[in-house]
Amino acid sequence: MKYIILVGDGMADYPLAELGGKTPLEAAATPNIDYLARHGQLHTLKTVPDGLAPGSDVANLSLLGYNPEGYYTGRAPLEAASLHVTLGEDDIAFRCNLVTLAFDGPDMATMIDYSAGHISTPEASALIASLAADLNCEGLSFSPGVSYRHLLVVGKEVRDLTTVPPHDHTGNDVSGFWGDYLANPVFGPLVRRASEILAQHPINQARIKAGKHPANAIWLWGEGKAPSLPTLQDRFGISGALISAVDLLKGMGVYAGMEVINVPGATGYLDTNYQGKAEAALRALQDHDLVFVHVEAPDEAGHQGLIKEKVRAIEDFDQLIVKPIVSGMTGSDYRIAITCDHYTPIALKTHAAHPVPIVLFDSTSKMPGCGLTYSEQNANSTGSALNSGEEFFSALLSRHKTP
Repeated sequence: MKYIILVGDGMADYPLAELGGKTPLEAAATPNIDYLARHGQLHTLKTVPDGLAPGSDVANLSLLGYNPEGYYTGRAPLEAASLHVTLGEDDIAFRCNLVTLAFDGPDMATMIDYSAGHISTPEASALIASLAADLNCEGLSFSPGVSYRHLLVVGKEVRDLTTVPPHDHTGNDVSGFWGDYLANPVFGPLVRRASEILAQHPINQARIKAGKHPANAIWLWGEGKAPSLPTLQDRFGISGALISAVDLLKGMGVYAGMEVINVPGATGYLDTNYQGKAEAALRALQDHDLVFVHVEAPDEAGHQGLIKEKVRAIEDFDQLIVKPIVSGMTGSDYRIAITCDHYTPIALKTHAAHPVPIVLFDSTSKMPGCGLTYSEQNANSTGSALNSGEEFFSALLSRHKTP
């Protein structure tokens, strides 16, 4: 038996007037997911435990079968593992976004774009290299990641700093948060000098000239120390592979003892290499018991409030990930889960902690399916709830037929 988990990040949403009262999931053409839903079972899955923020970090830990309440220490330490950055016992890792801020005064700032226009990885790497050359010192080091997502490791205590995800504040006045950075004795000089370096950099000058958002500031958040997680082999006696464009998920794969597969052209956005991801998943299943494929694009569209793009991202997930992987498993015994990690409602432009819709399909099952298509409303209507990532993994890996 092979096990497959396919995650469309942030696919779940609220009904939208622009879509005739449908959610993007309901409006999107998803014949392949719908087939699995009709012939399998629909559930809701609680990926975010009470009291924790509905981030992709917490939610995807649940999708890997962990209890986040016992293992979650922060987002950035997971990303550090993906970037091969080893954290010391006292090191604190911070996610370092390259962002676009509008400055209305020395300490007045508006969050224009949490991704600096989805800046390309080569451009971003050059910018981070410039910051590292000027600012890296004992107890402070930058490491480049993918697109706007990077890392800062601090080897000293940082007090009295409240951090927030920049994607939660798109278009908003963030002067209070920015002022907190500037007032902090560790980060104040750092973020000021970083803004000076970025403003003068030829890459940003070229982006402005081309009408693109410049990466004119850094935004630090998601901090934490290194976690300690048991592996898939330790917990379940199975091997696994993980495929994603983003360092957060790759880092989880490292800690879970999975083979982390880097697919060329995987960007974490609408232009990602879907074909490469699907092909890599099928190859990985030849050597591993389980494969986990994560697609970021629906979440990115949700954060930007882009309805058409979110619908397209869901349809691409269905056609370019689900279809070829299911087709490639014809004649094999497998169980597959189709899900998202959390809601990313267009109306909110950030995450929401509702239980997510999930399909469980067993190619060997002789039981009748639920007959329903994949949507938030249909999953809720079944009354079948999985209340934790541990329950989800138990259902996926159970030697019995899924309920």
